[in-house]
Amino acid sequence: MILKAGIKGMTLKMLPFADAASDKLPLSQLLRLSLFQISVGMAAVMLLGTLNRVMIVELSVPAIIVASMIAIPVLIAPFRALLGFQSDNYRSAIGWKRVPYLWFGSMWQFGGLAIMPMALLVLAGDSAISATDVGQAAAALAFLLTGLGMHMTQTAGLALAADRATDETRAKVVSLLYVMYLLGMGVSAVIIGTLLRDYTALLLVQVVQGAAVVTLVLNVIALWKQEKMSPMSREERKAPRPIFFNAWRDFTKENDVWRLIITIFLGTMAFTMQDVLLEPYGGEVLGLSVSATTLLTAMWAGGALVGLALAARWLSGGMDPYRMAGHGVVIGIVAFTLVLLSAPVASPVLFFAGAGLIGLGGGLFAVSTLTGAMTIKVTGVAGRGLALGVWGAAQATAAGLSIFLGGAIRDVVNTASANGALGPVLTEPAVGYSVVYQIEIFLLFITLIALGPLVRAKSIKTTKTARLELSDFPT
Repeated sequence: MILKAGIKGMTLKMLPFADAASDKLPLSQLLRLSLFQISVGMAAVMLLGTLNRVMIVELSVPAIIVASMIAIPVLIAPFRALLGFQSDNYRSAIGWKRVPYLWFGSMWQFGGLAIMPMALLVLAGDSAISATDVGQAAAALAFLLTGLGMHMTQTAGLALAADRATDETRAKVVSLLYVMYLLGMGVSAVIIGTLLRDYTALLLVQVVQGAAVVTLVLNVIALWKQEKMSPMSREERKAPRPIFFNAWRDFTKENDVWRLIITIFLGTMAFTMQDVLLEPYGGEVLGLSVSATTLLTAMWAGGALVGLALAARWLSGGMDPYRMAGHGVVIGIVAFTLVLLSAPVASPVLFFAGAGLIGLGGGLFAVSTLTGAMTIKVTGVAGRGLALGVWGAAQATAAGLSIFLGGAIRDVVNTASANGALGPVLTEPAVGYSVVYQIEIFLLFITLIALGPLVRAKSIKTTKTARLELSDFPT
């Protein structure tokens, strides 16, 4: 018996994320619940990567229409706070709060992806009759449903994971959910890119609708038996429901939440403004081949995973999450400085090192701010779903806005440079990129200023030691 118990304990200890499990949330259920992050990561790759390229290149859709469609999920991101609040206070006969939102979010995500390929083909003019307006409306609806489903699924899923985790394991659960999101993006990008290598209209329909089916399957497996039934009486269900604005007032009154929201917004903008510029920068300024620039994604992902490992070590030592976010911001400043220097010295080594450090700093910042949001002590009618909805809304809105601004600033500056409006010296293609990177460095310094009081603040109370204690990553 002693040998058997020792072997069992050793096996659990060797498993990745074993320390994130608890009696309330066993490892098997935690891993199953985290599947919703894979489906959200897959949908993100589909919207921001695969379909973006297919619409512009293969379907010859005007870029302004593509940008408008991709912006739709970003425009509804602020509603994540409301979705989180509604899941906090949802009332049903069987007492479920999070599962209904997970289910309907999954259905909307499924529905959006299911109608999306047909809508895009009609939008591109591949139909028996001219129906451009119908195609635009259908494509907008598809992106709206998919984006709304992603936001609802992720907000409710994170809240459910935070509800079921203990104070000791809640921060560790963050690491698992973050890695599963990265895993969903990475694996989906490889699989979808491989399947669409020889593009045809039929293949597009099969791949996107196949992703819709996979989304539904993963999310149903994730939510199955994750929330206990606690039946409510008719009187409890008819009782007056809390008002969102009252909950928001309670939420912001007792916590330094506005500073946290601003910090998340500024930091996310600083780290993501270059998302669509790194590869063009490597090709246009440094003369790197397509195969070389594709390694940038791997460098970024590797840096993010290293950042997660550092977060595990630092948080296990009792480091404050916001202090760790400051470390991530400082690393980001170094990263963008290296990227800036790579052009004048023509050094791809500095460029790739900068790309890896961007992933490292951004990963540290995302994990630490999510940890802070998950461990906020909520009072009054405010709940954990509202806190996580605020985090998601701030991050998603900032990411979408910064990506748009990054591309726009680069185009405007390069156009002015080419026309000689900036003088005879600033005429190189690197000028527009350099302006964007310098703006990101400036935003990171502003983020550091916003972070300072959070490290000292007593109004945002976390657990005694917010630890990840992550020993390995899944392979």
